[in-house]
Order: sequence, then structure tokens, then C-alpha cells
Amino acid sequence: MAGKDKDEGGDDDDFESLPPNYSLGANMLAGGFAGIAEHSVMYPFDLVKTRFQVISSSSSRSPSRMFKTVQSIIKTDGVLSLWRGLPSVVVGAGPAHAIYFATYETVKEAFGGNDELKHHPFAAAGSGACATIASDAFMNPFDVVKQRMQIKGSTYQSILHCAKTVYTKEGLTAFYASYPTTLFMSIPFAAIQIAAYDSLSRVIRPRTAPPGNHIPTHLIAGGMAGALAAGLTTPLDCIKTVLQTRGTATDAEIRSVKGIAKAATIIKHRYGFQGFFRGSWPRIITAAPSTAICWWETPSVPSALAALPSKILLTLQQELLRTGQELFHQALQRLIALRIC
Repeated sequence: MAGKDKDEGGDDDDFESLPPNYSLGANMLAGGFAGIAEHSVMYPFDLVKTRFQVISSSSSRSPSRMFKTVQSIIKTDGVLSLWRGLPSVVVGAGPAHAIYFATYETVKEAFGGNDELKHHPFAAAGSGACATIASDAFMNPFDVVKQRMQIKGSTYQSILHCAKTVYTKEGLTAFYASYPTTLFMSIPFAAIQIAAYDSLSRVIRPRTAPPGNHIPTHLIAGGMAGALAAGLTTPLDCIKTVLQTRGTATDAEIRSVKGIAKAATIIKHRYGFQGFFRGSWPRIITAAPSTAICWWETPSVPSALAALPSKILLTLQQELLRTGQELFHQALQRLIALRIC
């Protein structure tokens, strides 16, 4: 596309990210909407993934087994049980994704990744990694609560009841025991996903497509990038699940597991190398449409915001910036107190 003349190339917007004229507040609001949407739509498959990855569950990884598990859950606990733990995601995902996209856009601009005339996969990957560190610091406790409620036989009455019980019995460190593993997984996931999206969107987008937000490009490139990143990082996700659900285990070895190496050793000993891909199918099925929704919705929200009166939009942006900064500093203080960073 760089070889096009200015008149033709001028229509080629930076379609894989938010346009540079949108403010940081608009980026954060877009990210928040995208985060809630992407997690909510495919949540039942995320629940199945967790049940596959818990050490005591069946080791089957086939798609047929996955759908049989869904049917079994519906028959035993009802349809709504497939969304058990979702409130934790809704409460946490909005602010976490707002932090993610605000960091992503800020760092990408600093790395020079918003230059429309050049391809910047490394700037995109680096921006994704930095954004992940910031957002995961906030989101990790919510993810712990979510998985504790997802496991079979969970007796927690609400996310608040779950959080209080975990804190009382295991302390604050239980919410961050998996944080190093989460970063170990999320940074390559974000880097793979964003670099793949950045490259695929440029290949998939038709040259004759009108300027601006091209929905098919976002959906196809986003879905393919998400599936690729999810498949390649499943082993680390299995380790993370073991660490986050250890407090519910009856097995003494699992209850006392600490760190990536020990969790990996347990998985390898009990299931072999195939154990690191438990839950891979529901993880891929969750990630593909979720990522597609995320990348499609993120540029769409600021466009809708443009129709709001300037005073209302300015107030929203100021509140989002203030809230995002407060949430980030709170998460950082927690990590420092726990000596995680």
C-alpha cells in the first residue's frame, strides 16, 4: 500500500487501531465496552475450559467432549449456571480493558506505531505487552474469583462471598499467586494476537474497501489472531488455572503448589505433555469470536461518542481518566505490598 499515490493511499486509514484524533478517554471507554462484550458472549465456553483444566477433571480435549460437558452442566445445574462467575468478569473487565487500550494507544504512539504509511508489527507487539502488564495487575483478583466460581461443585453464593472466603482462608496473596504466570501467558498472547491482527488486517482488507472502519476486516482478522494466540498459549493457561484454583483442591500436593515450575511438574506427572493442552478447544473457541468482537467494537464506540455533545463527552473522558489512573495505582500498590513487583 505504500506504493500507492497519495490520492489512493489517503483512503487507507489506520484501521487496525483507534484513529489518532480520538482522545485517551474515548479509547478507555471503547476498551471498556469491548472488554465486557467479548467476555460475556463466549463465557460458557470459558467455564468449560476451566473445568477441563482443573486437575481432578477429565483429560479429554475433543470438541465432542466439550459440547457433552455443556449439555451435562445444563441438565444438572440449569442453563444459567453456564454464566456462573460472570459478574466478576463484568465488574473487572470494563476497567481492565479501559486500562489496556489506554496504555496500548499511548505506548503505540510513543513507539511511532500510528504512522499510517508504514507497517509496525514490533511497535504493535510491544504496545500490547505493556498494556497487558497494566491491565492484568488490576484484573487478576477478579479472574481468581471467576475461576473459583466456575469449578464443579462450587458453593460460593456470590462473587463477594467468594472474595471474602478466599481472603479469610488464604489471605491477599491468593489473589496474586498466579500473577507472574498470568503475565508469562498474557504478554506473549497479546504480542501474538496484536502482531497477527496488525498483519492479517492489512492482507484481508480489500483495496477497494471504503475508508474508515471496515467491519469484515476487524471480525476476520481479529478472530484468526485470537485463535492463534489462544492455541499457542494454552500450556501457560493450564498452569495458571492450577494456581488459581489450588485453594479448592482436596489433594494436598495441589493445595500447596507454588510457582510455575511446580504446577507444570504436577501437570506433566499426571497427564504427560498432552495435559498442557487441556481445555485448548474451548479456549480457542472462546478467543476467536471474543477477539473479533473486541477489535470490531473498539473503533465503533468512539464513532458513536462523536455524536454526543462536547460537554458530556469531555465529562466522560475526565471521569474515565481519573478512574483509570486510580485503579492502576491501587493495583500497583497491591503488587508492591505483596512484593510481586
